[in-house]
Amino acid sequence: MSAAPAGLWDVLLLRGGYNATVVQSATLLLGAAAGSVGAFALLRGRSLMGDALAHATLPGIGVAFLIASAIGLDPRAPAWLLLGAAVFGVLGVGFVHVLTRSRRLSEDAAMAVVLSSMFGLGVVILSHIQSLPGGNQAGLRSLILGQAAAMRTGDAITMGVLALICALGVTLLFKELRLVCFDGEFASARGWPTGAIDLALMALVVTVTVIGIQAVGIVLIVALLVVPPASARLWTDRLWRVVALSAGIGAVSGYVGAAISAVVPRMPTGGAIVLCAGAVFVVSLLIAPSRGLAASALRLARLRVRIGREHALRSACEWLEERGEQVENGARVPVADALRAVEDWPLWRWFVRISLRVRRFARIEGAEFVLDLRGASEAQRISRAHRLWELYLERYLHVAPTHVHSPADLVEHTLSPELVAELERAVDAERSSMNGAGGPR
Repeated sequence: MSAAPAGLWDVLLLRGGYNATVVQSATLLLGAAAGSVGAFALLRGRSLMGDALAHATLPGIGVAFLIASAIGLDPRAPAWLLLGAAVFGVLGVGFVHVLTRSRRLSEDAAMAVVLSSMFGLGVVILSHIQSLPGGNQAGLRSLILGQAAAMRTGDAITMGVLALICALGVTLLFKELRLVCFDGEFASARGWPTGAIDLALMALVVTVTVIGIQAVGIVLIVALLVVPPASARLWTDRLWRVVALSAGIGAVSGYVGAAISAVVPRMPTGGAIVLCAGAVFVVSLLIAPSRGLAASALRLARLRVRIGREHALRSACEWLEERGEQVENGARVPVADALRAVEDWPLWRWFVRISLRVRRFARIEGAEFVLDLRGASEAQRISRAHRLWELYLERYLHVAPTHVHSPADLVEHTLSPELVAELERAVDAERSSMNGAGGPR
C-alpha cells in the first residue's frame, strides 16, 4: 500500500512506462473530445442518444468480426472492428431519426427501442461468435467494459486524431450548435438547417462513442458524454465556459483514471476514468458557487434569516404605532412582541438576533428590543411595503380585507424600491380620481 502513492505520482508525471504514457495520452484526448461534444449533447437534450448509440455499436463489432473472418482478414484488428461499430452507430442514429420523424414515437421511446433492440442483437451475435472454433479467444467481450491496456501506439494515434477532429468540429460549428441548443424553433424559422446541424452533432457523438469503445467500453462511454458537462454546468452559465470546463474535466478524468488503472492491480481503465469523472461531479454538486448544494443551503439560510429579521422589525414598528410611540432610534419594544413572528423558528431566532446586531438594526438589552437608527428606517420601509401590498390586493384584486395579511406577509420581502414606488403612484392616482369624482360611492 505504501508504494502505491509513489507509483501513482510517477505515472502522473509520465514516468510509468511507454504503454502507460500511450494510454494516458489517448484517454486525455478522448476525455477532452467527449466533454466538448457532450456539452452540446446535454444542452440539446441528446444525452441519452450517446447511450443508445453506444449500445447500437455492439452488433456492428460482431458483424465486422464475422465478415473479416469470412474474407480472410484479421477479425481482431481494432480498425476493422471500430469501422463496424461506426457503421452500426450511424444506423442507430438513422433509426432514431426515422422513428421520431414519423411522429409515431417520442424521442426517448425511440432511443429506448433502438438501444434495447440493437444491444440484444449484439449479445446474440457475440454468443454465436463465442460458439465458433477459436471464438472464445476473440476478446470481443472486453469491448463492453473497455481494455485500454491492450491499446497500441497506432490505436492511440488514431484515437488522438479522431478526438482532435471532434474538437475541431465543435469549434467550427460552435455558433450553429449554440443557436440550435438554445432556440431550435427560432433557428428553424430563420432558415437555419436545424436537421443538418442535429445530424452533425450526432455524427460527433458517434465518433466519440466509437473511438472511446476500446478505452472505456460500450457501457461506460456514455458517462464521458454526460458526467463532465453535467459537472461543468453546475459551475457556470456561460456556454463557452461550460464547453471548455467540460472538456477540461473530461481530459483530467481520462488522464488521472488511466494513471490509477496503471497503478492499481486489476483496475479497469474505463471504470477508473468514470469514477474520476463521478468524483468531480460530486465535488461540483457540493461546492459549486451557483448551483452547488452548499451554496443553495447558504442562500436559503440567508433568506430565512433576512425574512426573520424583517418580521422582527415590522413587529416592533407595529407595536410602537399601536401605542402612539415614535419609530425612532432608541425606541424600545418587549423582546417577546418583537420576535413573536419568529417563534416558530427556534433554530433561527439566534441567527436573527445576531443579524439584527451585526447589521446595526437593533440590539437586545435584557427583555427589551432596542431599535437603532438604521433599524427604525428599515422597520418603517417594511411596514409601508406591507400595507401598500395589502391595499393593492383590496382595491385592485378585490381580496377581502380579512385575507390580505398572509399574502402581503409573503410578498413584502420581495418588493423592490421601484415596485413600491409604482404601488404608491397607483394608490395616489386612485385616491385622486376618487376625490375628483366626489369620493367613493
